[in-house]
Amino acid sequence: MIIDIDTASAVPPYDQVRAQLTSLITTGTVPPGTRLPAIRQLAGDLGIAPGTVARAYRELEQAGLVASRGRHGTRVTDGARAAGTTHTAQLDEAAAAYAAAATRSGSNLDQAVAALRLAFAQMTASTRDQEATT
Repeated sequence: MIIDIDTASAVPPYDQVRAQLTSLITTGTVPPGTRLPAIRQLAGDLGIAPGTVARAYRELEQAGLVASRGRHGTRVTDGARAAGTTHTAQLDEAAAAYAAAATRSGSNLDQAVAALRLAFAQMTASTRDQEATT
């Protein structure tokens, strides 16, 4: 399982871990029943704090993609593939709507992607700020 952290990214490390694991799980690259690396092990491998990995695992568990069982580790759930199919369908639908809007506005692909990256970074920063105040 390969996960990379981009320290220059505006996306927080926990969200990078969560997003990459979500992709690996929902595409079937990491099949149901697979045990994920221990929090401390993955944190050490990635050079990040264990709390960062723990947060990513918590969010994966809340999404129903994994189940944590204490000493028995965190495993990909049987429902992960179905969750991924729904998630992928929703994302595909949103991407099609965005592509149509970008085309109508006269934007090219590079402009559309740049606008999406900016919006994503702002959304992530906003979410992070909200979490910090609660």
